[in-house]
Parts: sequence; C-alpha cells; structure tokens
Amino acid sequence: MNLFEKEALIKQKVEELENASPEDIIRYAVETFPNITFACSFGAEDVVLVDMLQKISPKTDIFYLDTDFHFQETYETKVQLEQHYNLKFVEVKPLITPEEQAAEHGPELWKSSPNQCCDIRKVQPLTQILSKYEAWITGIRRDQAPTRANAKKIEYDTKFGLVKFNPIAGWTSEDVWNYIRENNVIYNPLHDNHYPSIGCEHCTRQVMPGEDPRAGRWSGNEKTECGLHK
Repeated sequence: MNLFEKEALIKQKVEELENASPEDIIRYAVETFPNITFACSFGAEDVVLVDMLQKISPKTDIFYLDTDFHFQETYETKVQLEQHYNLKFVEVKPLITPEEQAAEHGPELWKSSPNQCCDIRKVQPLTQILSKYEAWITGIRRDQAPTRANAKKIEYDTKFGLVKFNPIAGWTSEDVWNYIRENNVIYNPLHDNHYPSIGCEHCTRQVMPGEDPRAGRWSGNEKTECGLHK
C-alpha cells in the first residue's frame, strides 16, 4: 500500500474508528496491516493493550525500547508479562551503551541535555525498528498531555512514515484501571507508589496528590515528551 492509498484509507476510516471499541480497532489494524507492531513501555495503558493483543492477535510483534535506564520494577513487569502470556518482547537497544554515551557526551546527559539523551536512547532506536513495519499501535491517551489532545484513533505518522493506531486515545485513566482490575492484568507496581507515568529512572519522580499526572516526567524541565509522539 503506497502513501496515497494509506492517506485515503485513513480519511475513510477516521470517523468510523472514532466510535469503535479498542478491541475492534486492534482487529481492524492487524487485519489491514499484517506487518504491524506494538510499542510497549510497560505502563498501565500498554499492559492493557498487551492483554488485548494476546486475545486478538498473539503473533503480532510487541517491542520495547530498552534504554538501559528503566526502573528495576519495569524490567520485572516485562518478565512477568512474558511468563504469563508465553510471549517474547522484541528488545530494541540504543546504538551506544551508557558508558559510551558518557564518554562521548559527558556524564548524566539526561541532566545536561535531556532531549539529546532521549534522542539517543529512544528516538533513534524507535526510528530503526519502525522502518521495518507498515503500521504501529500505541497506548497514548488524549487526556495525558496537551500534546496528545488531538490524537486520532487512526492517523498517518509523518515523523516515522507509517500508519499509527491509538486504540485507547479516548479512554480516561479510570477506564484503563477498570480494565486492569476486571481482567486481572499484570501491571508495574510503581503505579501503586505515586508513579502514574513511568519512564527512565533518572527522569521520573513520584507525583504527589494534586499534581498533574505527568508532573513526574522530566521534572524541573520544560520538556514534556520524549520525542516518540508528536
């Protein structure tokens, strides 16, 4: 399917999928684009989509970006999900190790230049893995941040050059947690300790009552996104 055909398909389906359930969107996505993948960061939204995918299309690739800086709880959640669903997540690593990064750019790059650190450890590896696919699925929600408020259930990702599906874009945090509870989905225990949004250990802190749910990401910086989503 060429770019013109993809854009025409998106235009045709955007309204129809807006009112579809996440499960129906996933079914449509994997049937229309067999060469599709899901990007999992092991947060609450993503474990929901892992559960849905295992019920709908268990052979669909699921990858994660191993930045080398995740919380131990995140790595443990990954292992538990693999064991529970009998699956193997595709590991995507940066081109350089933390040691090489420190030698080339200085220690604690996440402090001196967080955008550059995210680019090296997230955006570049993501660009590489997505180049192998026609479409991808994400767990973004519109109410997570102003930068995500206009996310469509299906859209063309101009940054990475493929079709992007956001099945739970219209869900609230309560919707996510209702699904987790109702389906006994394994989730990152950091969520129970004031971490509503979980990224790399160096750039994520606890969020106190009354704070914005994403206040714990890159706290003290104007940065609000890692660069994976527009």
